Amino acid sequence: MDFDRALFRDELFHAELDARPWASYTHAYGSAEDVPGCLRALAGDDDAAAEEAQSELYGSILHQGSVYEASAKAVPFLARIAAAGIRTADVLLLIGGIAEGGTDPDPAGGGAVRESDEAACRRAVVAQLPLLLASAEHEDRAVRQAAAWAAGWTGTAGAALAVPALRDRAAIETDPLVRAELLTSLVELDPEDSASAAAEAVGPDSPPELRIAAVMACVDIGLPWTRDHHAAVLDLLPLDRLAADRYDHSRNEPLHDICLTLLDRDTEADREAVFALLDAALRSADPEARTEAVWVVTTACELSRSAPARLAPALISAAAEDGPDDETGALSALGRLGPSGAPAADLLAARAAGDGDTADRALEALVAVDPVRAASLLARDLERRPRALQAASGGLADSLPVVPYDPELLAAVRRRLATMEPGGTTPFRLTALLASWGPDASDAVPELLAALPAHPRVLPKALVAVCPPGRRAEVADALRARTGTGPAGGRIEAARALHELTGDHGPLLPLLAERLVGSAGGGGGSSEEVRETAEAAAAVGPAAVSLVPALLAALNSPGAERNNPQMDDDVALAVALHRITGDAAEAVPVLAGVLGDRDGLWRRWSAPRRPRGASARRPDRSSPN
Repeated sequence: MDFDRALFRDELFHAELDARPWASYTHAYGSAEDVPGCLRALAGDDDAAAEEAQSELYGSILHQGSVYEASAKAVPFLARIAAAGIRTADVLLLIGGIAEGGTDPDPAGGGAVRESDEAACRRAVVAQLPLLLASAEHEDRAVRQAAAWAAGWTGTAGAALAVPALRDRAAIETDPLVRAELLTSLVELDPEDSASAAAEAVGPDSPPELRIAAVMACVDIGLPWTRDHHAAVLDLLPLDRLAADRYDHSRNEPLHDICLTLLDRDTEADREAVFALLDAALRSADPEARTEAVWVVTTACELSRSAPARLAPALISAAAEDGPDDETGALSALGRLGPSGAPAADLLAARAAGDGDTADRALEALVAVDPVRAASLLARDLERRPRALQAASGGLADSLPVVPYDPELLAAVRRRLATMEPGGTTPFRLTALLASWGPDASDAVPELLAALPAHPRVLPKALVAVCPPGRRAEVADALRARTGTGPAGGRIEAARALHELTGDHGPLLPLLAERLVGSAGGGGGSSEEVRETAEAAAAVGPAAVSLVPALLAALNSPGAERNNPQMDDDVALAVALHRITGDAAEAVPVLAGVLGDRDGLWRRWSAPRRPRGASARRPDRSSPN
């Protein structure tokens, strides 16, 4: 459909645009009163202004994939801009994104209930399908590709109109990228009747872009994995380049997507298909292919318990092939294998003996594969191995340290304690190691005491953990002195440590009461501070009864709208009240209010929290391992 651009911009378009009550519509930032200005700029002659308007619309009516009331209202105008030949491919992609963020309308109708913004968006795009499908015949390849992609997101509501048109176009289309986009959209809209076309396109006669799209389509449909699929993937490696110009940016890592989809099927055959594919890819002569495979291996080892043992030989081979620079990342990935990577210990130790970041990454991996051997290597160059130190002390996930006590490493830690400056994460790493070693690390007490004034929040716990009986009085005196000086956080940590070491809660209770006063009603103090205070009070138990009024006052107001951290605060406060009073009357209603939150916010926030030491991998249900 062709428009006269001048007439389009100056008369009909502006008149209809002005007729809409945009200020009453909403988008991601509130009132949509700015949308007509963006649409005018998008349709205008100033390319810079049009670029800015397009960016503004992505931020407001398609904000991070979410759609709004104004999104649906803008679709007819966007479709007419595209049909007028104005920035057509870009505008079609925006329309397709709005359809992707939508949902199919209720075929029964909403009645008196207002239709959701998502359903309204899908309905609006379906209403413009004739204009979108006309663009699938455009002479410009980018426009045809964008139209095919956008039409594919119109769901069941658009399938009746879109599928025949896309099939007709697929029968005559010659461009590989457009053919790939057409096949993907047809599979999205009509998977059952498109399965045979996807299977046929897997063969070597298809162009690479279409061929890999066909493999992904077969996997998405749920067809059994075959030797043809396996051969196609290996023939086409590396795959990322084949998806670089596709419009489905959520699927621009084909090998990763194929393997994860197969693993999600959770069958022994599909797992073995993934492992065989990755094993072959890791042994490829092409470094780019190995790089793609290494990235997928790291994810596979998180999802499947059987992956590390099955993939270890190929990953070790890839690391050895890389040479000293770890160009594919295989050396670093060996750490994902855990004990299954034991055969790589010699290789990792040899690389760890070198210099620079590669040596640090090799030692980081060795910590996971052979922590005993890693300890002595870490001791030799502690200051220049930040990655390895992080891994040894528990990593980013705040897990328990994994490196066992080693006299050489203790000596290195003591030297580092004597020279470290305030700030950074090094104190946390070192003290985590010392605390995990307990009294075996008692020789570090002098260095810990000397560094205590500079690191009052971090060191008290380690002091208590390593303190031998013969030095308790000395350590207690040092901690008691810190309870009366310095920042509040450091004083509280010193008081908590003193209580743990000696049972003396005298200095602790006034400090906790002071902080709780500032947190009354959720009005002050960070959530982390509230939880720390509640946990400290709970540890004291019944002797902290004087804190009960302050703990009650720190609870968020009943019925108030709470964010996730505030709900966690209330849980910690309720637990403290129960530990102190032994009375469930105060705690149970608080816990019930959080667990019964109608929006389920706390459940979503807390779902990833697992007990320390729990495995993050999904077990293979069919495997005893």
